[in-house]
Amino acid sequence: MLIKIAKPSALRESDVTPESAYLSRRRFMVGMAGLGAGLALSGSLKASADYSDVPAGDAPPWLQEKISASHRRAVVPHDPEKDRIAPFGDASGYNNFYEFGTGKSDPARRAGSLDTEPWSLVVDGEVNKGGRIALEDLVSPSRFEERIYRLRCVEAWSMVIPWLGIPLAEVIKRAEPTSKARYVRFETLVDPEQMPGQRSAFSLIPWPYVEGLRLDEAMHPLTILALGMYGRELPNQNGAPLRLVVPWKYGFKSIKSIVRISLVEQQPVNSWQRIAPDEYGFYANVNPQVDHPRWSQATERRLPNSLFRPNTIDTLMFNGYADEVAELYAGMDLRKHY
Repeated sequence: MLIKIAKPSALRESDVTPESAYLSRRRFMVGMAGLGAGLALSGSLKASADYSDVPAGDAPPWLQEKISASHRRAVVPHDPEKDRIAPFGDASGYNNFYEFGTGKSDPARRAGSLDTEPWSLVVDGEVNKGGRIALEDLVSPSRFEERIYRLRCVEAWSMVIPWLGIPLAEVIKRAEPTSKARYVRFETLVDPEQMPGQRSAFSLIPWPYVEGLRLDEAMHPLTILALGMYGRELPNQNGAPLRLVVPWKYGFKSIKSIVRISLVEQQPVNSWQRIAPDEYGFYANVNPQVDHPRWSQATERRLPNSLFRPNTIDTLMFNGYADEVAELYAGMDLRKHY
């Protein structure tokens, strides 16, 4: 089944309904059921990608088997002309991954030191079925899907990337959340020997890198855990072996090299929110109407670009996925909850 993302809605803050609406568990479950059906039945555009420039990987056999059997459940971006898939070299060579340095090329140069096999993570908190689990066991019940999503960085650049992974909702459901679970907290690996950025005296980040989502955001059909991209396993610099992808939020929300997923009752404080709360909020939804304190968010540089082809485009509300996710924020002041 292929999915087509419809045109973004012209959402205005004056259009939203009372803030208490999203807290209703019954309304949330009913709404999710309806949205899931809508995604499954809408459109039949086929997204295509040329992976001829992608080097062969060395994924472990279990991961290669999952990739080979992946299902193209493509979320087609809004504008086929503007939303061309970025070349693999751009997507794998221009990254933010501060565990390996602050420069855009640092992750690609330095992340080869990360050993991702074997890998395990902890699922804990407000769950009935938690504990440490091997990555292959975590994903084995699910079928891989290819999702072609926009990635919009808070720094006002963007790409379109084909990810391979599984819905985060499937992992959460298998953990059996308790009635107290309202948020999901994520942690990145801490290993200064493998991650030179973590031993830098100039790092401002209090390791581990932490991110969080509200439970309904985490359960949304567009939210995935990615283990691959461009038809192969994730390169280390892109967050191997497991990263989050939330396409309607700024890229820093899509935490990399995950080692812990915790369901919690209280809203977690994410790393950038802790460092600069006036610049980076918990929600970090893409919003062209709310500027960063130091630059506009009304436009973005779509990569690849050049001096003579700047490729500047208008930023869309919720990164173009407003029809799918605006209901999650009904009644919220989107300037206050940035």
